[in-house]
Amino acid sequence: MAKIIIQDKIKKFNKTIRVDGDKSLSIRSLLIGSQSYGLCKIKNLSKSGDILSTINGLKKLGIKIVFKKEICYLYGKGLNGFNYRKNILINAGNSGTFARLLLGLLIKTPHEIKLVGDTSLSKRDFQRIIDPLKEFGANFKSQNKKNLPLKILGTEFLKPINYFEKKGSAQCKSSVILAALNTPGKTLVKAKKSRNHTELFLKYLNIPIKIKTKKKYDMIEINGENQFKSFNYEIPGDISSCAFFIVLTLLAKDSKLTIKDVNVNPSRIGFIKIINKMGAKVKIINKRDVYGEKLADIYVNSQKNFKSINCPIEFNSNAIDEFLIIFLLASKASGISRFRKLEELNKKESPRLKLASKILEKIGVKVKLGSGSIKIFGNPKLKVNKKIFINNYYKDHRIFMTSVIAALCLGGKWTINDMESYSSSFPSFLNILQKIGYKFK
Repeated sequence: MAKIIIQDKIKKFNKTIRVDGDKSLSIRSLLIGSQSYGLCKIKNLSKSGDILSTINGLKKLGIKIVFKKEICYLYGKGLNGFNYRKNILINAGNSGTFARLLLGLLIKTPHEIKLVGDTSLSKRDFQRIIDPLKEFGANFKSQNKKNLPLKILGTEFLKPINYFEKKGSAQCKSSVILAALNTPGKTLVKAKKSRNHTELFLKYLNIPIKIKTKKKYDMIEINGENQFKSFNYEIPGDISSCAFFIVLTLLAKDSKLTIKDVNVNPSRIGFIKIINKMGAKVKIINKRDVYGEKLADIYVNSQKNFKSINCPIEFNSNAIDEFLIIFLLASKASGISRFRKLEELNKKESPRLKLASKILEKIGVKVKLGSGSIKIFGNPKLKVNKKIFINNYYKDHRIFMTSVIAALCLGGKWTINDMESYSSSFPSFLNILQKIGYKFK
C-alpha cells in the first residue's frame, strides 16, 4: 500500500496552472461518441483510471479507439452499433458514472452482459438505475437486487417512459436519457436539479431534446431513434479538480493562483458559491461559451478570515463532490457551519460524511454528526502540531487528496495511505502540486 509523508507546509506561490480534462465530460464524450456515425476527435481527454475503464469497456463492445499526439480518435457505429457477443464482461473499475450511463446504452443487447466493479463501486446502489431501465423493457440479475456484479439483458421491444428523478443524481438522469436515444417515441424526464452535461452535449449535437428549466426541476423530452453524426470536442478543465488548489491557495500564506480553461457550467459551481458565501473572494474571469458549455479562468488569492455558513440545501447537488474540501475550509472559519440533507454523500466511493467527521476530529476540530448532516465548529487559529495517520478510508481518492491539502495548509507530520487512489480521478494531482512549488520528500 503506497503512502505519502508530509511534514512541511507549502511555501508562498504565484502560479498559473491547468488541470486535467473534466471527467464527467470525458466519459460522456466517449459514450455519446460511440453512438454517433463516423470519426470523433476528442482533445484533452482525462487520463484518469475511470476514463481507462470507459475506453476498455467500449472496446469490448466493438468500438475502435486510438490515441495519436494526445488526441483520442473514436470510430462511432451509430445508435445501438455495439458488437454484442456472448459472455461479455465489462469492468467499470471505480467509475459509477461509466457504469450507470453505460447501462442506459445496453438496453437492446440480445445477450446477457455482466458488469462488475471494484470493491468500492460494488457497494454502491444500482437499484436507482435498474428500476427505470426495467420500465424501458430491459432485464436485470443483480447481487442483493441492487449491487454489482449485475447482468443486463436487453430487448428489441423498447417502450418510452415517463421518469421522475427525485434524488438530484445526474448519473441516473443521464442513463435514462441515453436509453431514450435507442428507444422509439418520446421519453419524458422530470429531474431534480443536477449536472446537465448530457443534455447540453446532445443539444450541441442537434439531437432532438427539449429542456424546460423550472425552479426545482428540469423537464426533459427526448425523441428516440434519431441517428447523429460524429463530432470534434475539446474537454475543458474539471472544476472538481480545481477545488483542491483553490482551497490550498485560500489557506496558504501570501499566495496567488490562476487556473486556465475551466468548465464553469452553472450546475457545477455550487462549490464556488458556497465558499464565496464563507468570505472567499474567488473570481471567475474570461467567460466564454464553447460546445454549449461555459468556460472561464479562475483567480484566487490567499485570505485570513472566513465566516461560518448555514449552507443552502439547493447548492448540495451542484457541489456534492466538493464537500470534503469545503469542510476543511469550514474548519478554519469563525463560528459553526451547518450542512444538511447530505445523505447522498454517503453513497459515493465511501461514507464520506462519516469519514470527514473522523478526519476533522483527528486534527482537533469539534464536529457534530447527524445521519445526513454535519456541524463544524470552526477555529480560525487551527494548526496541527502532531502526527496524523490517514488509513483504512476505503481507498477514496477525495479522502486522500483532501488530506494532502490539509497537511500542506495546517502543519504537523502526516502519513497518508492509499496514495494510488487519486489516479482513478486525477492522476496529475501531485505533479501539479510540484509545479506550484511543493517538494515532496
